Amino acid sequence: MGFEYLSALSDTTDKDAVLQDLMTAFGRDVWNYAFFLTERFDIADDVFQDVFVKVYRNLYSYRGESSVKTWLLTITRNVVKDHWKSAWKRKVLLVAAVVRRETVPSPEKEVISRMDHGEIWKTVLDLPDKLREVLVLHAHHQLSMPEIADLLQLPLSTIKSRLHRARQKVHLAMKNADIEGLAGSRPGTTDPGGRNSR
Repeated sequence: MGFEYLSALSDTTDKDAVLQDLMTAFGRDVWNYAFFLTERFDIADDVFQDVFVKVYRNLYSYRGESSVKTWLLTITRNVVKDHWKSAWKRKVLLVAAVVRRETVPSPEKEVISRMDHGEIWKTVLDLPDKLREVLVLHAHHQLSMPEIADLLQLPLSTIKSRLHRARQKVHLAMKNADIEGLAGSRPGTTDPGGRNSR
């Protein structure tokens, strides 16, 4: 569905219908990105709602200078930043992070491990945050490098560099995993005494 008309809305536009269209087309992207940034289901839900409230209130502010998806993900990122400014949320997240590290896998890892390319996404989760965010925006949300640069407010050259490094690290990690898998399942190996293990 095209949203080119958003840059030319008028007072007679049915804002409720426009919002519903946006939520249908991009709601999953907004929630997934909010979850990626916060690693909390409940906060991702709150961010999702806050994003679309902001979109509704500022529907006329979209000027078509970026894609609609980039515009929405930028709002999502800004809403998440606002959440971090709350002292109460900082304390809750700190406690939750400590408990999570000690008891269960992070919900982010659980969700992404269930995605189509499970092993690759597990590898992506081990990347440094800066590399991981660029790769997720590019591979999962399918943003172009200029769109990511716009969203993150970084030079295009930085985005290209981070994406290249992220891809290299994932490729190397997957290659090493394949090598380890082959080594662990090699038939006809011998034990130290020279006997065939089969």
